Amino acid sequence: MHTEQMTRVALMTALLAATAPLSIPLASEVPLSLATLMVMLAGVLLGPKDGAACVVFYLLLGSVGIPVFANYTSGIAILLGVTGGFLLGYIPLAFFSGFFCAGKKTIPMMIMGMALGNIILYVSGTLWFMFFARMSLWSSLLACVFPFLPGDCLKIAAACAIAMRLSPVLDRHFAR
Repeated sequence: MHTEQMTRVALMTALLAATAPLSIPLASEVPLSLATLMVMLAGVLLGPKDGAACVVFYLLLGSVGIPVFANYTSGIAILLGVTGGFLLGYIPLAFFSGFFCAGKKTIPMMIMGMALGNIILYVSGTLWFMFFARMSLWSSLLACVFPFLPGDCLKIAAACAIAMRLSPVLDRHFAR
């Protein structure tokens, strides 16, 4: 990894760690947070591999006790608890958000990558939640997916808008 790559990954990891704890707790134990927005941005701005690396570093920070998860929680118990599937699902979310933008960043490609990444996030998170919460598929979808769809659509739109503005600036300041 070159110095520029390390700087970008460290910066995005810090931004993810700073924004992810800002969340609204919901009855289902799956909070509403800004983490998915930052994860999608990490993928688009850093590319698939570095975006996924950013998320891995974030998860490592949280698992060793730094309070970077939702509601300023941390620890391996959170990572392996009912929301662990969503936390681990951030890795493919970042990867696919960036994978579809590997060439020229266009809004349709960003939307496609982020949508696919969110589908994988929902599947992994919901299946994990079903297992640990011992809930049916329908109950889990009601708790983990349906309430988040409108907000995640807004986050995809916001991530596209932010990425379209930031990408040229970052590309000018950091050689790839």
